[in-house]
Amino acid sequence: MLKAVLGRALALALMIVPAGAVSAQEGGAVKSLAVPIPTELPPGELGKMVALGRDIVNNTGTHPLSRPYVGNSLNCTSCHLDGGTNPKALSFLGAASAYPTFTPREKQTITLEDRNLNCFMRSMNGMRPPNGSEVSVAISVYITWLSEGYPVKMSLKGPFGPNSQPSLKIDPATADAERGKPLYASTCIVCHASDGAGVGKFPPLWGPKSYNSGAGLSQNLKLATFLKNAMPLGNPNLSDKDALDIAAYVNAQPRPKFVLVEHLGKSK
Repeated sequence: MLKAVLGRALALALMIVPAGAVSAQEGGAVKSLAVPIPTELPPGELGKMVALGRDIVNNTGTHPLSRPYVGNSLNCTSCHLDGGTNPKALSFLGAASAYPTFTPREKQTITLEDRNLNCFMRSMNGMRPPNGSEVSVAISVYITWLSEGYPVKMSLKGPFGPNSQPSLKIDPATADAERGKPLYASTCIVCHASDGAGVGKFPPLWGPKSYNSGAGLSQNLKLATFLKNAMPLGNPNLSDKDALDIAAYVNAQPRPKFVLVEHLGKSK
């Protein structure tokens, strides 16, 4: 019964992505955010599923449906800021419109659901929830709701939605972790602590409670792009070079190693 309800919810969610006016670049950043962020939930069971997905995204580590699959102290919103509604911080806005897509990392075509579940293994250092599970469908439905109004256009460059920020135009080989160390101390330490463990609601950046070596942010250029667009929180002002060197310093610190077979859950 639950499986049937979840199946209908996901099917309905895929129908709420009508074509709309949006300024976008394939696999890159939008020039302007032309589609308003939705505020009104769909009626009935679909709206309840959207609300559930939003709750899980904001409270991934403590929500009873997602907690069993999380292996660290991060929530989805640790990286996808403002519940995924920040257009410059790994945004969910319009993301559903880019799937299915081929991803070089997995070397296969994946769905939005696959992408979400893989994050549990990598960024959350946990177990992959079963496809079609309530937690999986709820997150996919929430992201699809945030994609309402964006034209469906499968990405030819991998898992990049219309609000994905383009990589910094800087050679990652020039990253200097030693230069990044004092920059981290002056820019990041207030929120993330000298040992990278995080302070209060701010997430750990390394150590056993942070993302593992298989996460996208474990790559210096990807982390640097995120830092450039979103940090310091509320006042992003880093140069490309500073962002890259801070990223190099953060990623030079110890973190869990990613071994795929250790993160695969049982199929449903």
